[in-house]
Amino acid sequence: MERKKKRGAAIVVNLLIAVVLSVVVNFSPLLSLIFNSNDASYLHNPESGVVEYDGVLHVSNDGYGYLLDAKAHASEEVIDSIYVSGRLVRLYRLQSGDEICCTTVAPNNKGGNLRVDEVVARNGQPSQSVVNDTADMIVQFVYFLLLSWLLLMIMTWRKGVTHENWHYLGRAVLVVLLSFGLYFCTPVMDWRTGEFDVMFSREGRHLADWLIILKYTVVVVATVLYGRIYLLLTQHQNIILENEHLRSENLQTRYNMLVGQINPHFFFNSLNSLSMLVREQSNDKALEYIDQLSYTFRYIIQNGQNTTTTLADEIAFAKAYGELFKVRYADKLFFDIDIDESLAEWTLPALSLQPLIGNAVKHNTITKKRPFTVSIRTVGTTLVVENRKAPKLDAEPSTGIGLQNLQSRWQLITGQDIEIVDGEEFFTVRMPLQKQTEK
Repeated sequence: MERKKKRGAAIVVNLLIAVVLSVVVNFSPLLSLIFNSNDASYLHNPESGVVEYDGVLHVSNDGYGYLLDAKAHASEEVIDSIYVSGRLVRLYRLQSGDEICCTTVAPNNKGGNLRVDEVVARNGQPSQSVVNDTADMIVQFVYFLLLSWLLLMIMTWRKGVTHENWHYLGRAVLVVLLSFGLYFCTPVMDWRTGEFDVMFSREGRHLADWLIILKYTVVVVATVLYGRIYLLLTQHQNIILENEHLRSENLQTRYNMLVGQINPHFFFNSLNSLSMLVREQSNDKALEYIDQLSYTFRYIIQNGQNTTTTLADEIAFAKAYGELFKVRYADKLFFDIDIDESLAEWTLPALSLQPLIGNAVKHNTITKKRPFTVSIRTVGTTLVVENRKAPKLDAEPSTGIGLQNLQSRWQLITGQDIEIVDGEEFFTVRMPLQKQTEK
């Protein structure tokens, strides 16, 4: 679905670019100046003087024409020929042999031919424009719009592509060859008849239409350049996505490693506790312990690979996990749990309470004379785990792996830090909860 959306967006963008290209190649003032400079003769030049002439028209194969044997009304001078622009030939649908009455203007350069300014009459009838340049422009616009869109789609096509640079060169060559072939299928208007035809079927005309060749050149160059830009943007986007994917994999791998460090520690402690109950032949306690142990391992299996869990699920696990210690420390170990129910669906990294409870039991003295309490409560949107410090006389050296893992997991998963306060009387850990994102 995501790929289809991207392709749809690419089609729309290519279509918009094709519209711009078609406008540029068909209505560019620069192209008009280059190829229609000869047509400027129809503009009235008041300084040159306007004289009316009669003559017989001869139209060349290139579309422009000359008036032959024209004689000025104002004088008896015979003019060899008067230039008729291709625009006027098209505009009035003039043909060879037509008797033309026209107004002329002086040439732009010395020694040049007079130029027809306006056709007054044709074959004794008042002249009237019969060729509509608008139709020619519309056809050319639509054709180059479709051509540009087709070439852009070829240059931006992506589907399981490897070795992007080689595929880009291949598409560029394909665009050039395709444009060369389509050139001969370009619709053009016959200046004599006003009807449309294609380049290869034009009779008596050269196939090299330099204006159309220039249009094709502009389209091909713009398309190939855009294809290169599109390729670079796509490669940049792929690099960003790949880096994000690698980052996510790295986070998951590091998280799995941290969880893997927790599970063996918890597993061996659980077996030691169970073996103690078996040696004491406390069958009921052993069965209860096995039930609680089964629940805690099930929780680890189901949630150990998840990055987060809800506060309600974590507290349920903490209660079951605490019961395992209560079997060993009957009437000597207590858990004071006070959780705001409105925060039950807030989230935190899974197995956050396990190392804190385990460390509290491991590093403190727990006796009938000195019972031990672990407090788990919420303060605002922060989960607080606290216990009174009662160090053992023969305390095992602390490696700090449990707290280090907890800090690392919080930073990796939530991007936040936990607060650890090792005071003189109390050991406190504050962990900010996160509001669950609505799906």
